[in-house]
Amino acid sequence: MDLKSFFNIAGGVALFLYGVKMMSEALQFIAGDKMRQIIGNLTKTPLRGVFIGILVTVLIQSSTGTTVMTVSFVNAGLLTLKQAIGIIMGANIGTTITAQIIAFKIEAFALPLIALGVLLTIFGKSKQLSYMGNGIVGLGLLFMGMQAMEGATHLISQHKDMLLILSKNPLTGVLAGMILTILIQSSAATIGLTMAVASQGLITLDAAIPIILGDNLGTTLTAIVVAMGSTRPAKQAAASHVLFNLLGTVIFLIAFPLYKSIVIASASDIGRQIANAHTIFNVLNTIIFFPFVSLLAKLIEKVLPLLPEDRPEEVMYLNPILISASTSAAVEAVRDELGHMGNVIQKMLGLVRESFFDYKPEERENRVKRFESYEQSINSLTRAISEYASEIWQKGVSGQVSTVLGCYVNASLDLERIGDHSENLIEMSESVNNADYLSGEAHDELKDMFDTAVNAVSSSIDSLYNENSDEALMVVKELEEKIDSQERAYRKAHIDRLNRGECDPEKGVNFITLLSNLERIGDHSNNIAGYTLDIVKN
Repeated sequence: MDLKSFFNIAGGVALFLYGVKMMSEALQFIAGDKMRQIIGNLTKTPLRGVFIGILVTVLIQSSTGTTVMTVSFVNAGLLTLKQAIGIIMGANIGTTITAQIIAFKIEAFALPLIALGVLLTIFGKSKQLSYMGNGIVGLGLLFMGMQAMEGATHLISQHKDMLLILSKNPLTGVLAGMILTILIQSSAATIGLTMAVASQGLITLDAAIPIILGDNLGTTLTAIVVAMGSTRPAKQAAASHVLFNLLGTVIFLIAFPLYKSIVIASASDIGRQIANAHTIFNVLNTIIFFPFVSLLAKLIEKVLPLLPEDRPEEVMYLNPILISASTSAAVEAVRDELGHMGNVIQKMLGLVRESFFDYKPEERENRVKRFESYEQSINSLTRAISEYASEIWQKGVSGQVSTVLGCYVNASLDLERIGDHSENLIEMSESVNNADYLSGEAHDELKDMFDTAVNAVSSSIDSLYNENSDEALMVVKELEEKIDSQERAYRKAHIDRLNRGECDPEKGVNFITLLSNLERIGDHSNNIAGYTLDIVKN
């Protein structure tokens, strides 16, 4: 065995993969907050999903990453299966762009590209130029990797018998492409290596095309692994990816002579032919199956029906794999987790309302258990968001995205404090109701201020999740000022009642404490709305 050739091929693949990684990170940095908003608009129709899938895959340079995101969003209940299938179809098309870039054969410009990229990175006067430099360096490394692979094909040429089998048996080629992609974890690298070998005349187009088909099957493995520990909807999304690529492979193998003739007619250079074979398969496969998206979804739902226990986990959106797939998608997951956290807070406030204004002694034990469960969830969600955000920051994000992420973390802390004040309120509700000391006037005042506080919380959560800026901030600000005004007025009124001897002084302190907790809830709601303004103006 030619050890030098082996290391050259391994090094070439490594350079290629690192180049793709650098391009991906640079594109995401340049896209900044726009990338985050793209990820946030993944829901809608399957057709829109196809275009979003293409765009996101081009930006992150990984169809696997896009598919992993999609499976995670389905797992969280953010996407339906039909929407997910559309995105997966688009991801398959988006991943063909890299192969088309490679086919231009501009390896001679690899070092000049790296030199230009380094100059921009070091001397660029703006972050955008620096990120652009990183992307150009990545492109140069990609072509340098291709050069290394093409120059080290002596090792592969020593196994001509194996190459002959690939040429004669398409199924063996499909298997080889699938295994190689699983091992390398990059469909682009598999295609690059195939193009390098073919350009040296070591394999024919008859052998290369089945490898490309197998490459498409190999990309489905990561989504399967992600879905294994997830809910049944996530398993359905992963299954749709496998089924879509598998059925397409079968169809194109059956129509192999026609498929091959189209590929040959598309270009004269075998490298371009291989790139075109990849593009033609994914585009035509999407065109063939897109009209049957609903049918595919129904078939998968029948084979993998939902189970009664398929419920979201306590942490619904913070999938660690998203951080590796796309930091922008991971930031969006934090926003979605905040929305989930906000829903839990509103359920807690609903139980507080029951305790004060719809008190039923027989429901006390169940109400307390539910509240404790929600309170524990809020604490664990706060920790999870902080830890997840730390991991995102360690990966590196643009200044815009970092600001957004910081606002999300701060908002989670304010939501936790609202939960703490809700806990104070529900603990005091028992003594209030058992003592039956609230006069009609005090009862109405408490209910009035409580409703204002709940509205402030609801409005602030809505403003953060939907990123409504000035208008939402104005609404919350008005509600917060109203709470402050109510707190002053009702405190004074209560002191007047105490002076008139209408309330027990010892018990009257509790009422003042209730008002204080509600006033603090208003303050934290105002903080959350302020973070929304920071995000929108970022």
